[in-house]
Amino acid sequence: MSGRFDTKVQYLRYQVLREVARHAFADTLLESYTSIPKMIAPGPKPTMRCCVYKERAILTERIGIALEGIKPGQHVVQVIDIACDECPVAGYQVSSDCRGCIAHRCEEICPRGAIYYDEKQKAHIDKSKCVECGLCASVCPYGAIADHKRPCVRNCKASAISMTEEKVAYIDESKCIDCGSCVYQCPFGAITDRTYLLKAVSLLKEAMAGEKKVAAIVAPSIASQFKSVKLGQVAAGLEKLGFTGVREVALGADMVAYDEAAELSEKGFLTSSCCPAFVKYLEKQMPQMLEYKSHNLSPMAALGKHIKEREPDTAVVFIGPCIAKKSEIMREEVRPYIDCVLTFEELQALLDSRDIDLGELEERPLDDASYYGRVFARTGGLAEAVARALKEQGSDFELKAVSCDGIEQCRAALMKASKNVLGGNFIEGMACTGGCIGGAGCLTHGVRNRSDIDRYAKQAGDKGIFEAIRQADRAEG
Repeated sequence: MSGRFDTKVQYLRYQVLREVARHAFADTLLESYTSIPKMIAPGPKPTMRCCVYKERAILTERIGIALEGIKPGQHVVQVIDIACDECPVAGYQVSSDCRGCIAHRCEEICPRGAIYYDEKQKAHIDKSKCVECGLCASVCPYGAIADHKRPCVRNCKASAISMTEEKVAYIDESKCIDCGSCVYQCPFGAITDRTYLLKAVSLLKEAMAGEKKVAAIVAPSIASQFKSVKLGQVAAGLEKLGFTGVREVALGADMVAYDEAAELSEKGFLTSSCCPAFVKYLEKQMPQMLEYKSHNLSPMAALGKHIKEREPDTAVVFIGPCIAKKSEIMREEVRPYIDCVLTFEELQALLDSRDIDLGELEERPLDDASYYGRVFARTGGLAEAVARALKEQGSDFELKAVSCDGIEQCRAALMKASKNVLGGNFIEGMACTGGCIGGAGCLTHGVRNRSDIDRYAKQAGDKGIFEAIRQADRAEG
């Protein structure tokens, strides 16, 4: 994996996308459909599953998902049924730590009589009676009873995942916010996200033929990725890939921060609108708080609008860490401005499908945004930017920001706000832990990512938010 990915599951996904892109560029995709699984899983011995034939069957499913793309209204996160069969049945279980004590507190407290004992007086749980209340675990003196939830269920903070009768993961679309946590956390890669990869390849082929301009807009969290090369080399790689321009989404963040500060000053209380997974959480699980959501577009959409207003025929491709962005561009208010979304994983696959070595390229400078637009990538960055924007606007509004690090903190802040006990006037909602640097589409999720973002932000120097916006207007005016 060369240290480019956190897990082998990510690497497996990347291999599929790389080969799909390689053959799509070469117009050999249909005839290569059956050969790609054999290339990735050559056999005869399996390396991931019970047999090489199952490995290839799952790979074929992945290729099919990549070829299908994303249709309007289609759910982005999907379960690969045949890959979801290795996790044990979830729920409370008694471990070998049970000492067979004579107190039998677990038996006494169980409201359904689900605890029974074997001939050695070891406790067991009758799953046909257990209601997962957890009372037995709370009283066991040895801590021998634990709740073994499946990783996807445990990590879905929107409570959108359950199990079918066949013990396959099921995603409740009425609750799912497309954060992608389950995609990243599933140790078998049984949950995946659909992709716009083939659409991106099609746009790039048009650009290389001189038939279309295609702009790449990169999320500020890119500074925490591609660690073996410089950011300017990544920008140069995008141009070598066929993009006719590269822009920082951090400039869109500057635009949003400036407008959001004015809206907050006018209304007195606001929740942010930058994170699409947080917005979906509001819509699906906290609709009573929707009236307080900022009316501003996300930084991605704001920059896309800025580009389209000046170059209507230019296609705009967002590249970032976020799976939820793939569903955001289906929204009516965003659809006109963004043509395609790619994750950093998908970008790595595209670059390698064209055998582009970033380390060999001369840097292409990026200087669109301010420090404040760039720190949007991590928790607390939006609040910093709004505070700065209020200052630049000469406002005397006192910002009392509550920066939420993950959906659980978002839920807590929203509940307090709904009961008028929050003690703040601005909720910065970030669905992923750490902010965008924790997005499911990242290559890595290292502890140093936050410092990488701050270092990148400081390279903007003393440029203010309004100065960055005015600079962009002058350059394109």
